[in-house]
Amino acid sequence: MTHPPHSLKLPHMKLIATLIVALIAAEHIGIMIMEMFFWDHPVGRGIFDMSAELSAETKVNAANQGLYNGFLAAGLIWGLIAKKRDVTIFFLLCVLAAGIFGGFTAKPSIFYVQALPAALALAAVWMSGRRDA
Repeated sequence: MTHPPHSLKLPHMKLIATLIVALIAAEHIGIMIMEMFFWDHPVGRGIFDMSAELSAETKVNAANQGLYNGFLAAGLIWGLIAKKRDVTIFFLLCVLAAGIFGGFTAKPSIFYVQALPAALALAAVWMSGRRDA
């Protein structure tokens, strides 16, 4: 990946990129917890607007989805801790793809809460112009 010209680098873009990626990782940890442990619970039913019957019928699938969200969070955290820009970019692209797919197939708001933040994080990582994310 080529680096942006120095004129595009903002003074604190590295910090901004790191904070956005960390927030996305935290969001996916939260999604993991909700899907794995609170799906078939009044809290989860309220957040996802489901009946008790629907949440009971779909809790195994939701737990599986939650595990995948945990993997996304783990990858983003790995990229940040190891300072591996390529790893961070890969997992942000995974989040972006999941957000776009979910926005079209499940609920349009997924685009705004998952895909849009991932796109912003990708832009910030790119604009940071450094090898580490």
